[in-house]
Amino acid sequence: MKRIAQTIRLRPEHREEYLELHSAVWPGVEAALHRAQIRNHSIFLHGDALFAYFEYHGDDFEADMAVLEADPETQEWWKLTDPCQEPWPDRGDSRQWTELTEIWHLDPPGEDVAV
Repeated sequence: MKRIAQTIRLRPEHREEYLELHSAVWPGVEAALHRAQIRNHSIFLHGDALFAYFEYHGDDFEADMAVLEADPETQEWWKLTDPCQEPWPDRGDSRQWTELTEIWHLDPPGEDVAV
């Protein structure tokens, strides 16, 4: 399992629209995320900063993301959500959101951590 955290800015003038969209995410979009082996997906908001976290449970992240990006319903969803977002200037080659580097993780008690 791979943990992924991302961030992006929310355009203040689109705040209500973005929140309304995410109050009822389309079932087809959620199904596409499941097919892409994405689990435990959350988006948090602080001021105008969005923070997303999800867990990837597949074997080929790039291939699964390519399938997700090719999904027609997901593409239609992004046509609505992308204008609400403003990418950070240092996002690198990511499509929209900036991936964050994990610097620490608390494992469940009693689990041995491989170094």
